[in-house]
Amino acid sequence: MKKISIGNLIDNLILIIGSIIMVFPFYWMFLSAFKTPAEVNTTPPTWLPSSFRLDNFIYAFQTAPFGRYFLNSVIVTASVVALTSFVTILAAFAFSRLKFPGRDLLFSFCIALMMIPFEMIVITNYSTIADWGLLDNIVALIIPFTSSIFYTYILRNFFFSIPDSLYYSARVDGASNWKYLWRIMVPIARPAIVTIALLNTITSWNAFLWPLLVVNTSENRTLPLGLYTFITDGGVRYERLMAAATIVVVPVILLFLFTRKHIVSGVARGGLKG
Repeated sequence: MKKISIGNLIDNLILIIGSIIMVFPFYWMFLSAFKTPAEVNTTPPTWLPSSFRLDNFIYAFQTAPFGRYFLNSVIVTASVVALTSFVTILAAFAFSRLKFPGRDLLFSFCIALMMIPFEMIVITNYSTIADWGLLDNIVALIIPFTSSIFYTYILRNFFFSIPDSLYYSARVDGASNWKYLWRIMVPIARPAIVTIALLNTITSWNAFLWPLLVVNTSENRTLPLGLYTFITDGGVRYERLMAAATIVVVPVILLFLFTRKHIVSGVARGGLKG
């Protein structure tokens, strides 16, 4: 029988506690979506609803145009993922295969920019979008997120793992850099590219701060911003807000559950190779 050390028991205990802390908010949100106003505001809290009725979900769909919000979220997410993936592939290829003066210095500078949070440049981005006349426009939700240094870093390291002999052989055979990139490197790096696309999908779907700043009308709201519909001057009906939040979060949770192994393995391979 295999012996279990005290260290392993402590590590497993910490992981279990951390998992409970991470999962509990989703558990509470889901159950609160079925509660009545009295059950939500009861002290001490009610752990389980008296019945699993769909009244709060029906109210959420009747109050907010979730169909429109869902379509906007799909358009923004698909556009951001497509553009970011394209730009990331080109940038990673340039920083891993092309030889030009100051390449490594420029990439180091880009990596240093990762330390600057988005909140510090939000005013500059807002001013640019306003100057372009794109406020309250879906395009404004896409343009600032068409590139990512983090995703470029992951894919660049993956490209470095591809032998140089393939590149020189393709060049000898007359293949251009563009043809070599899309015919050889992209198919080989498909696991890393899929991982980047999945991570970007989750990030774009959950975006809240930037849409809150640049979108004013309900026609251009995305799903996370649509939750504001349930916050009124008269107060917040938390059971209805939790029902709406469940509608927003469930697609992302399902995406993560089905792709979590692929995301973890892709990030690990991209971060360690090179």
